[in-house]
Amino acid sequence: MKNIAAIALLSSIALVSCKKETAKITKVDPKTGKTVTVEVPADSAAKVAENPAIRDSAGIVSQSFKLEKGKTYPLTTYQRDVKTMTDPQGKSMTATVESTDEMNFIVNDIKGNVYEMTLNLVSKRSSQAAQGKTVVVDTKLPLPKEDDLKMIWNINKALTNNKLDMKMDTKGNVISITGFDAVYTKVTNAVGPLIKDANERASVVASLKQSFNEKVLKDQFNKNLSIIPKKGVKVGEKWSTSENADPNGSIKVTSNYVLKSLGNGIAEISVTGGIPKKTEKKAQGPITHSMSSELAQNGTIKFDENTGWIINQNINVKTTQIETISDGKQSQSMKSVSNSSVMVNPSAK
Repeated sequence: MKNIAAIALLSSIALVSCKKETAKITKVDPKTGKTVTVEVPADSAAKVAENPAIRDSAGIVSQSFKLEKGKTYPLTTYQRDVKTMTDPQGKSMTATVESTDEMNFIVNDIKGNVYEMTLNLVSKRSSQAAQGKTVVVDTKLPLPKEDDLKMIWNINKALTNNKLDMKMDTKGNVISITGFDAVYTKVTNAVGPLIKDANERASVVASLKQSFNEKVLKDQFNKNLSIIPKKGVKVGEKWSTSENADPNGSIKVTSNYVLKSLGNGIAEISVTGGIPKKTEKKAQGPITHSMSSELAQNGTIKFDENTGWIINQNINVKTTQIETISDGKQSQSMKSVSNSSVMVNPSAK
């Protein structure tokens, strides 16, 4: 009886010890981009809790990155625009445009405070729906039958299944992105059978180079991956950024951020702002032409507190434009309202 009791006691001690050796933490599943709760060794959980990528030090929260070698981190961007046009007679027409760019990053090596990564361009999808008709161009689907869509599909297909080399430091600064020349060559070969004229082919590739290059991608990733200012902020503190909404920089889009909360593995940031209503008038004789426009945005961005990687972004943007022509006696107006959803890793919750 004593031996049985001793064994039972040893078993209960072992169970208690086992429980003490594990802990649950919240993290992002690199395959799905979703937030999950997992069990890890207690000492590992303690290390994460003590020194997460997004941490509070003496009331100031700063953002860095603690990525793991060999792990994959998702960055899928999705945008949906629903635009309604209303003519002077009050008749409306609505069109919906969607676009998805799926990509991910694999950490190949960590040298000092620099991550050496492979940027995989996985797929591209776009669709347009208006007046009961929907047109889809998706690199995961076969070549469309419509001639006017074949060009878009071929270019998008050539852009996907490519790998770029990227270096980023632990503060989120993108140092370099290389490998574009191979992509440009692939696109050139893809449009060759469709565009016989050499000058037209060169024009297509030149246009691509303007929108798909190191500077453009570095700006995009610097803006999406690292939101919290380098100097750090307090929970509840607001900060703002602005960027040009037109080529000459006369119109600015302002984004106001607030660090809403930090804890349970997630740093949540709210976003508001936009472009205040602006009206421009031009007169020519008795005819006055006026154009008013405004933009309002709001939403949230969530980051993985432990790795610093973006979990999810969901921002709604409403743009309103009203164009009016008047002769002083009567006037006619055209109204355009666009409601957009701008998301990052939309499948994550």
